[in-house]
Amino acid sequence: MNRWREEWAVFLLTVQFLTRLPVRDPGLWSEARMAAIPRHFPAVGVLVGALMSVVWAAASLLWSPVLAALLTVAFGLLLTGAFHEDGFADACDGLGGGTTRDRALEIMRDSRLGTYGAAGLGLMLAARVVALTALPGGLVPVALVAGQALSRASAVAAIATGRYARDHGTAKPVQEGVDAGGRRMVAMVSLAVILGAAVWLPWAALAGGLAGLVLGHLAMRRTYRRKLGGYTGDCLGAVQQCSEIGFLLGLLACL
Repeated sequence: MNRWREEWAVFLLTVQFLTRLPVRDPGLWSEARMAAIPRHFPAVGVLVGALMSVVWAAASLLWSPVLAALLTVAFGLLLTGAFHEDGFADACDGLGGGTTRDRALEIMRDSRLGTYGAAGLGLMLAARVVALTALPGGLVPVALVAGQALSRASAVAAIATGRYARDHGTAKPVQEGVDAGGRRMVAMVSLAVILGAAVWLPWAALAGGLAGLVLGHLAMRRTYRRKLGGYTGDCLGAVQQCSEIGFLLGLLACL
């Protein structure tokens, strides 16, 4: 019982870390729990995707698919506090504008939005809206849940197989948090999501989505490893964003 209670506390801390949902227990935080939160990233992705699906379903009854998609994406930004989008924009600024490793890391610490970040973020959000609009309406909820969950698993994979580029920072406490048990939990949730998606999606489309997710992961990972030698918290946000849009585009390409 104590083990399950502790796991629930870690899950709530993950929700608190990744979203703006009202988790207000001040006793949740501890260094050990913070190190363990990556194991619940995909599960929180399922939660985020499910809530976005509710907004999509309601909005699509009242408005056009374009407006429904726009409102769904906007709700997702509010729900997560644009957490991953902020990291993606900072990564675009640093990796695009930094000529050296130290300069790139310095730019990524700057809270101001630069040209690369604004352009990258605008294109990413536009691509997400267009992709959701282009999907058959009945498949959007499946795509949302699977995309949100699996893209967060992709970020965990970056943590588990990479090294942290800074001496300290937001992502530093979680860099050691993907132990064997955590990797098994991430793999189990991801497999469950894939099998659930396979019930609703054509197999070729699901395979295309997974291929797109992997390509998005690898493209961003190669970019930050060449410039920084490792990941930062911003890079993890960028991996999540690129993996998610890769999943949606791969899905569309094979429908």
